[in-house]
Amino acid sequence: MMRSISVAILALMIAGIGWLTFDWYAQRHSGEAFGAPFALVDQFDKPITQSAFRGHPSALFFGYTHCPEVCPTTLFELDAWLKKLGPQAKDVKAYFITIDPERDTPQVMNQYVSNVSKRITGISGDPAKVEAMAKSFGIYFRKIPGDTADDYTMDHTASVLLLDRNGAFVGTIAYGEDEKAAMAKLKRLEDGA
Repeated sequence: MMRSISVAILALMIAGIGWLTFDWYAQRHSGEAFGAPFALVDQFDKPITQSAFRGHPSALFFGYTHCPEVCPTTLFELDAWLKKLGPQAKDVKAYFITIDPERDTPQVMNQYVSNVSKRITGISGDPAKVEAMAKSFGIYFRKIPGDTADDYTMDHTASVLLLDRNGAFVGTIAYGEDEKAAMAKLKRLEDGA
């Protein structure tokens, strides 16, 4: 019980720090494409680069498939918001980028993401390249060792990043954010406001 409360408090603190960081970045880099160029693979093991985040609004979430609560909750909510918005978010593309590529191979990502949504694309790849890409997007993540080498968790930024049609950062949806507020942000993203 105490561990669950501690994890929840930590997730909220990380979300708050992430929001402040992104807000600071957005004020100084308004209109510029967000993040550095990257070359990774999607859930079908096909090449994917930063060009995937251009020409349409994008919602990016960085997480991992072994995540006990934050990641599945966020992906299910994101899928539900996009479904409820329907044509009001028809151009928004959503991406789930792993911060645990050692376990989250394209095959694992495909199985995981396909069980959640047809609107979300999984992204993985070489661990060093994934790390560089995540850091260029201002994502915090850290491995927390468990009892065995394979039994570990990951602390990570819990916000969904919102990018406009040019790949510029325009805001976030915080973990646990009110559904109406989150959907309004996605609608504004679609509208280009």
